[in-house]
Amino acid sequence: MTTLEERPNTALLVIDVQNQVVEHAWDRDGVIGRINTLVERARAEDVPVVWVQHSDDQMPRDSDGWQYVPELVRHESEPVVHKRYGDSFEDTDLESLLAERQVGRLVVTGAQTDACIRSTLHGALVRGYDATLVEDAHTTEDLRQWGVPVSPEQVIAHTNTYWSWSDAPGRTGDVTPAAEVDFGPR
Repeated sequence: MTTLEERPNTALLVIDVQNQVVEHAWDRDGVIGRINTLVERARAEDVPVVWVQHSDDQMPRDSDGWQYVPELVRHESEPVVHKRYGDSFEDTDLESLLAERQVGRLVVTGAQTDACIRSTLHGALVRGYDATLVEDAHTTEDLRQWGVPVSPEQVIAHTNTYWSWSDAPGRTGDVTPAAEVDFGPR
């Protein structure tokens, strides 16, 4: 249960599913398909969908690589959070958008598992949110050529395992497959 007072709602976060970010991602099409299904379910259940979009020197704002993948379409009524750091809360308006919608629990999807997904999960938990990682709706690319000693599948499995044990006083982290996500309040 969230430690945020009078924040019973859940929101779906779709983090950095941008052309350049997922170009070489593991199970790219499968992950995007599951995210699309979650977006449709959230909309049908009047659950806020919040889109997060990263930019930096290697992926400048408004470039082709910066754009969200064409398979995912944001509705005009759905907010987009622009960020420059891994944690989607850091130096953004994410917290105020969630507060306006009385959100105390996040369902997290997107890319990359070992960067912005992990950073945002930890950022949410320390700020008082419950955070559900969707087990099969986050991805990363193979970084072994840059010294990461494990495959993308192992990075994803490790993140799923350790996040399922994450908690703090009055709040929890958990992991759920896309087909079993419950957007209801905790």
